[in-house]
Amino acid sequence: MRVAHLSLGDFRNYATAELELAAGPNLLVGRNGQGKTNLVEAIAYFAMLRSHRATGDAPLIRAGAESAIARLRVQAAERDVLLELQLNRDRPNRAQVNRNSVRPREVTRWFSSVSFMPEDLGIVRGEPSGRRRFLDDALVSRHPVAAGALSDYERVVRQRTSLLKSARRGSGAIESTLSIWDDQLIEYGTQIILARRELVRDLGAPLRAGYRSLVDQDHGPILTLQESVGAALGDVSRDTLAIEQLADVSRETLAEQFRAALQAVRVRELERGVTLVGPHRDDLVLSLNDLPVKGYASHGESWSFALSLKMALASVLRAESPAGDPVIILDDVFAELDARRRERLMSAVSDFEQVIVTAAVEDDVPDGVAWHRVRIEAGRILEGER
Repeated sequence: MRVAHLSLGDFRNYATAELELAAGPNLLVGRNGQGKTNLVEAIAYFAMLRSHRATGDAPLIRAGAESAIARLRVQAAERDVLLELQLNRDRPNRAQVNRNSVRPREVTRWFSSVSFMPEDLGIVRGEPSGRRRFLDDALVSRHPVAAGALSDYERVVRQRTSLLKSARRGSGAIESTLSIWDDQLIEYGTQIILARRELVRDLGAPLRAGYRSLVDQDHGPILTLQESVGAALGDVSRDTLAIEQLADVSRETLAEQFRAALQAVRVRELERGVTLVGPHRDDLVLSLNDLPVKGYASHGESWSFALSLKMALASVLRAESPAGDPVIILDDVFAELDARRRERLMSAVSDFEQVIVTAAVEDDVPDGVAWHRVRIEAGRILEGER
């Protein structure tokens, strides 16, 4: 899979933009603040339907405009597909595939990318919400239909939490209504938990391989999950279960455990007005040499873990996609790495069908690569210039 052409209208700092990209390695180079990241942000948006830099779509629309347009011509499995998104300030977004109107969610079925960016360090060192976001973004990349379950689950959590808060204000008996939301919470939550378990299991081997390729050492990187269902049931033994064992639990068994966990925390939920059990309360646990990465790993080890995690995801998507490799995006990452890690990272991704790199200083980029170069200056795209 590769991006052949990107067109933008009123997106970020671009009134209009036309960007041609080649197969293999592409380098977008220019000083900070010129618009390089805005271009790769637009490309990555087609894979996730959200920006990694903004909580909503409004910041993506150029000041003074009511909407932004992004078009992506993708070549995948010897087929050309034209994807189009219209991001609107005051009405729902619109989408097209080959000029036919579709729901925006459908666009993710046609394009896949994995982005490496400085913010990825937050997956390792930041709060659980960042790790949950990584997991859920990865689920959507792997199974685009997961976006529906995630959206439905978030809606149910909001509605159920609102009901719990109303009970705190003395709205009377709510058990019958709460049981309805419990059923939906369990239905969608079970789907998400099982999909996360399978994902974490499948990331394990490529994570270890990717980490070794970056640092040339075996520090035993391990992924597992810390789940609120087990915690609510007081099941300490679950913390010692390998992710392979968790992934083998049936949907029916997990649903029963989920329901029992909700009953176990019912009094606390009513007291606090908060939904305490479910995938929105879970965490991805990262370990090196049997120690938590957060708090124990060095800066270099943390970076290597974060990069290896993204490399592992790219490997899983590549192995499962009939449309070809995901597009690899490296947004100003080389500036964060020493020369050895730069070379090793570029070597690890160089055999993907397309790699798009942004850099403020060309000296930060590994030598010996046959780049398709594009210079960006003040929102202008200067093809092939140095």
